[in-house]
Amino acid sequence: QVRLVESGGGSVQSGGSLRLSCAASGYTYSSYCMGWFRQAPGKEREGVAVIDSVGSTSYVDSVKGRFTISQDNAKNTLYLQMNTLKPEDTAMYYCAAKYWVGLVVAGTCTGAAITEYNYWGQGTQVTVSS
Repeated sequence: QVRLVESGGGSVQSGGSLRLSCAASGYTYSSYCMGWFRQAPGKEREGVAVIDSVGSTSYVDSVKGRFTISQDNAKNTLYLQMNTLKPEDTAMYYCAAKYWVGLVVAGTCTGAAITEYNYWGQGTQVTVSS
């Protein structure tokens, strides 16, 4: 089993920054997609940023240029650096992962549906005030 634990959420003013962390533990495969998702009250969960095991990244348009996803393989930790935060970024942020045996094909994570992610963290709240 894989366990994902997020941290780093909080309350900031508009224009501020936060860095989210997601520590992964348990048995994992070398090929994976890991991503950050968010869900605001009354809205569907959406993908924010994803990264694959070879370091390719993709972002939802609304965060491009403001958020950066990265990973530290030695620490089995995923990060999301969030800059220039806006009130519309307010949501519960979740870390998620999908693993498989085999090679990583370019674009696999970009095209992966939320339902394909079978490991989820408990979430960390991000609140941005105007």
